[in-house]
Amino acid sequence: MSWRKEPRRPERSYHHGNLKEALLQAALGLIAEKGPGGFTFADAARMAGVSPAAPYRHFRDRDELLSSVAQRGFEQFEAVLTAAWDDGRPDTVAAFERVGKAYLAFARNEPAFYSAMFESGVPVDLNPTLMAASERAFGVIRAAAERLAALTPPGVPRPPALMMALHIWSLAHGVASLFGRGDAARRKLPMTPEDLLEAGVLIYLRGLGFSPETGAPPKPPADERPAGPWGKPKA
Repeated sequence: MSWRKEPRRPERSYHHGNLKEALLQAALGLIAEKGPGGFTFADAARMAGVSPAAPYRHFRDRDELLSSVAQRGFEQFEAVLTAAWDDGRPDTVAAFERVGKAYLAFARNEPAFYSAMFESGVPVDLNPTLMAASERAFGVIRAAAERLAALTPPGVPRPPALMMALHIWSLAHGVASLFGRGDAARRKLPMTPEDLLEAGVLIYLRGLGFSPETGAPPKPPADERPAGPWGKPKA
């Protein structure tokens, strides 16, 4: 029976144990079912079992509800990437590979969050809280890119870490969106998304002078090795 046929439902909305959380979960379920643009504010209220007016106690409109879902997604995304990076242990390249796999795993395991984060059309730059959550998640990728940039072989031009992070993020995001999703966005692929991403990153690193076999930079002769992780300053 729908809420329209139950006159007591609107009254229930004011006594909901955790209305905000219920609405977030309702929106997440609707995104998984219909996509971020396939439901209304009233749909979210109905799925949460409250009146159409009740959501306004916590959210200005549907966009603000979507923003909150996206923010939570970025917070969980940051935690997943941070755990995978593990501050670059046991070595930078191995840790970086884990980050890529974690990116794909999140897209596969949390397609509704992923869609809210990247496909909802909510203007991130107009929501400081959402923007901050997004930047913290990207910050993990940037930190990993900075470590990789520091390993660039001597004599090879080192790209800016931010540019490197954006390149690798674009690659990971493209593979995740096209091939690694746990929803209808998945495309057929004659290999695993993880293998595709690994090959793409390997080609990218090879272009920067890293070893094509291991992904690590070749070791220069002892007298040419850099002093410290950032190398010797150019004369």
